[in-house]
Amino acid sequence: MSARQWMLGLERAWDAARFRRAGSRVPADFRIECYGGHGSAEGVVVRGRVVDDPPPSEAVEGEGAGAAVRRMIRHFVTDELPGVPLWVTVGDATVDAVTDDEGYFVARLRPDPETLEAPLTRGAVELSGEYRGLTDDYRVAVEVRVPVGEAQFGVISDIDDTILETGVQRVGRMVRQTLTGSELTRTPFPGAPELYRDLAASANPVFYISSSPWNLHAFLDAFVRHRDFPRGPLLLRDLLGSADGREPKSGRIDEVLALHPSLPFVLLGDSGEHDPEIYADAVRRHPGRILAVYIREVRLDPHDGRVERVWSSMGDEVPLVLVADSEAVRRHATGLGIL
Repeated sequence: MSARQWMLGLERAWDAARFRRAGSRVPADFRIECYGGHGSAEGVVVRGRVVDDPPPSEAVEGEGAGAAVRRMIRHFVTDELPGVPLWVTVGDATVDAVTDDEGYFVARLRPDPETLEAPLTRGAVELSGEYRGLTDDYRVAVEVRVPVGEAQFGVISDIDDTILETGVQRVGRMVRQTLTGSELTRTPFPGAPELYRDLAASANPVFYISSSPWNLHAFLDAFVRHRDFPRGPLLLRDLLGSADGREPKSGRIDEVLALHPSLPFVLLGDSGEHDPEIYADAVRRHPGRILAVYIREVRLDPHDGRVERVWSSMGDEVPLVLVADSEAVRRHATGLGIL
């Protein structure tokens, strides 16, 4: 049994015991977390989670490490609610959704394109029936990103070690930074916010697709806003659990390209984990859709040859560029006419 299978079994056993203890108790802090959505005339996808937890506190200037650690732990120690019946409405379309064993839901809708407003359409997620004694009107807003007609291309970007200095290859440092930092103290790579704002150019949509857990959605969304990156959907994953939460990165890239068929894309990632392989496969699966691939060099051993082997298997149709910093991306993209 692999470590992941062991951890998954432990998590499921804990969830089952917790749910048995809760029984039919009315949730004291019922909360619908909306992760937002994106779409076009091709359709809309909305994601979220339902939990029985109070909202986590917000970071404040000058707070100590202890406050940051307590808040981050609250993000991960959740009381998720399975089997919650929901209605999801965007534009003139409403669909039923039910949360899975980990409390996640995914709703796919086909509203009339005339009812979608660019760049932002507001919808709603609400409790659609009785749930463990709850019958009141529980309704939250959801924001769906819709590209404007002037968009020239889209941007798909990783987060950790691509825009946010994380040090994924140094596990101890990564864990320490994650636990003790906040959106106010964590730093982007130099020049990254300005580069992304120029790539977005007020009209081009930006999608943040990461292997970070959904538990960090609120933190990452706050980081993007605080550091003045262009806003866009954050498509993350569940580290262990269900199919609704644990969607592969390649599948989310395919989803974005399918919902935005008129746009070519620029892909940005890093060399620390699997972005080179994932992006190379995306180029193969979507011929003619990728304008350029930029990989930030963050390997502990830049001479291990892994990225170079991936690149050597690709043709010359799409530029695949290993870069040292944001300025190198800017120079190359300017030469291509992207900037």
